[in-house]
Amino acid sequence: MNPVLQVQDLRYELLGDGRALVDGVSFTVGVGETLVLLGRSGSGKTTTLKLVNRLLVPTNGAVLIAGEPADAVAATQLRRRIGYVIQEVGLFPHFTVAANVGLLPRLEQWPEDRIERRVRELLVLVGLDPDTFGARFPHQLSGGQRQRVGVARALAVDPPLLLLDEPFGALDPITRLELQREFRGLQGRLGKAMVFVTHDVREGLLLGTRLGLLDAGRLIFLGTPDEFRASALPEVRQFMEAA
Repeated sequence: MNPVLQVQDLRYELLGDGRALVDGVSFTVGVGETLVLLGRSGSGKTTTLKLVNRLLVPTNGAVLIAGEPADAVAATQLRRRIGYVIQEVGLFPHFTVAANVGLLPRLEQWPEDRIERRVRELLVLVGLDPDTFGARFPHQLSGGQRQRVGVARALAVDPPLLLLDEPFGALDPITRLELQREFRGLQGRLGKAMVFVTHDVREGLLLGTRLGLLDAGRLIFLGTPDEFRASALPEVRQFMEAA
């Protein structure tokens, strides 16, 4: 069986500069796996995610989703097959919670009764009562509630791949820990391939089935949490000492 995501020798250079923000990065992610990408600010974590969903176009290399080159389909169609969760959430402020979660199914022209069922199912999945929260607007939610809605929206059309870019980074420590625990419970139930970006090594060790460490655009470590803990690489040791 092909991995859900294959990243092959990915490189991204700044136009006119020649400096590589991502340089020779390769990895795969299969069904039910969560690859956590760790690294300092500017190491290439977010750029790698943007290359996967074609918000940026690679200078060299390839991205395959379910064995198909990502550039073989229109970018808008590709992104509907990839759930994307970011730190700022990006909910539409004038849409209700239900309308935000149901946006992609509506663009895919699902029947309204199917959309309503899917929205209710997903809000329950992320711990929000549909009758209480469905008619609320984003400004009426806490940060943790908005992030839950963001996860529900990313799952709306049941994509095989989820990309999560520091999804809990802006939350207070207590809410962040709650969502980390909830997310860990969701991982097994969803069975999705996931790439999760964070600079927090404790979060990475908790949520990742594998960890990759980026340094100056290069993937210098890729392995299991136990292999990460045992690694003698100086860059890995620096992260472990900060845990």
